[in-house]
Amino acid sequence: MNISEIESTLLFELLSRRPELNQCKEDIIKAHSSIIKCYENEGTLFICGNGGSFADAIHIAGELMKSFERKRPLNKQFEENLLKEYGGEELIRHLEAGLRAIPLGLNPSLKSAIENDIPLKDIAYAQELNVLAKPGDVLLAISTSGNAKNCLYAISVARAKSCTTIALTGPKGGQMAQCADIVICVPGDSTKIIQEYHQSIWHTLCAMVEVHFFPEKR
Repeated sequence: MNISEIESTLLFELLSRRPELNQCKEDIIKAHSSIIKCYENEGTLFICGNGGSFADAIHIAGELMKSFERKRPLNKQFEENLLKEYGGEELIRHLEAGLRAIPLGLNPSLKSAIENDIPLKDIAYAQELNVLAKPGDVLLAISTSGNAKNCLYAISVARAKSCTTIALTGPKGGQMAQCADIVICVPGDSTKIIQEYHQSIWHTLCAMVEVHFFPEKR
């Protein structure tokens, strides 16, 4: 898939700021293309991680589900339907179009039930994905080591459900590098450095995906 001039510029800006990430360029483009394809087919991006990477998963969803850097006009048919409902005019003025993104692990009741009832550890993400994912969706799994077991289980379920899997990891890639369809291995000799690279990459991916569907600046 060819990327637009604006999308290319966003990627160029990232690689200019972080030249060490040039080694990740082709994999970033592959990840971008898979997410675009998912959204063009009305799919969902699922994101998972642990600790700081879990915070990243929530942050990514926030950037995609409302305006990040671009205007997000509503669908005209939706606006017409909304006008017939309570508060329709106000909602039309303030609602923004979004891109479906779900961070796994936000339901503590479900997580505690899984941990209490199921003897196999670390499968909460896998169980949630098993229920929610459809063929054509995308899973972005984030782990600095690439060995997070709950993320590995989630990748297995996603692949079994014909979803595309993206692993965002550290320099060695870990076990996730052997399992995921697309692997972005960033350099770095400490967790904090790896996480800083991760944030630079996913912020750029969010911006590239947004401009693909919503080109008008705010």
